[in-house]
Amino acid sequence: MPDGFAHRRIATSGAEIHAAVGGDGPPLLLLHGFPQTHVMWHRVAPALAERFTVVAADLRGYGASEKLAGDPAHVRHSKRAMAQDQVEVMRALGFERFAVCGHDRGARVAHRMALDHPDRVERLAVIDIVPTVEVFERMDSAMATAYYHWFFLIQPGGLPEHLIGLDPEFFLRRTLGSWGSGAGAFAQEAFAAYLHAMRNPATVHAMCEDYRAAASIDLEHDRGDRLAGRRVACPTLVLWGADSIVGRGYADPLELWRPYAPAAIGRALSGGHFLPEERPEETLADVLAFFGGNPG
Repeated sequence: MPDGFAHRRIATSGAEIHAAVGGDGPPLLLLHGFPQTHVMWHRVAPALAERFTVVAADLRGYGASEKLAGDPAHVRHSKRAMAQDQVEVMRALGFERFAVCGHDRGARVAHRMALDHPDRVERLAVIDIVPTVEVFERMDSAMATAYYHWFFLIQPGGLPEHLIGLDPEFFLRRTLGSWGSGAGAFAQEAFAAYLHAMRNPATVHAMCEDYRAAASIDLEHDRGDRLAGRRVACPTLVLWGADSIVGRGYADPLELWRPYAPAAIGRALSGGHFLPEERPEETLADVLAFFGGNPG
């Protein structure tokens, strides 16, 4: 992360979480996705820090945050547990209420956070996802091919952990290169940070557990909320890449979000999945406008 960000390690009730903190102003929590770390925000965080206190955190199991062994029900890596971590991080930093912006897996954590902690989340932004339950219930052969990793990473017995561990650089380079504008869209320093994390077998295990939770306990939580009529109450921004799997695979991602977040607004941006790195200027403009940091 750029100069001016202090690195903190904060003990929560579930795990020790690493975060980079910088700037001044209203608090804004940034949550990364797979297969990345908090470093993915490096192209937008400095401008955000001019108007917000930015907290760019590593999710449980990712980056420099604590790695936990999986449990049979995948509770430790549920989005509920990950969201609880981040709420406690923000409280430890002195923020009882805050805005949150998540990309990919971080967006799923942010969505769960807004449901479980509506008194904490003032505004929510999610980047390049549709709700988890919608992904599974609308799955067809084309989406299963594009989202193959959703089914590869959940395999039991350490299979994906072993196979990724044989050549983590190949897996990372292919993943980053095939979901976005190509591997060349990423800064060398950022790629090195992601590779450093992925070379840790405990990180790969946590990533797999994250996806195993999505296919099991997270679905239970999401379907329970849907049955009970619980929705995101705060203002919500939905952004997606026009050339991403989300942009190509769903006719209108915003309409898919509205039953879950009635106040949702949003649009497609040019680019693929990794918008904060591929299209930082466009991403920054929409995020600033939504969170109230745009003076113009």
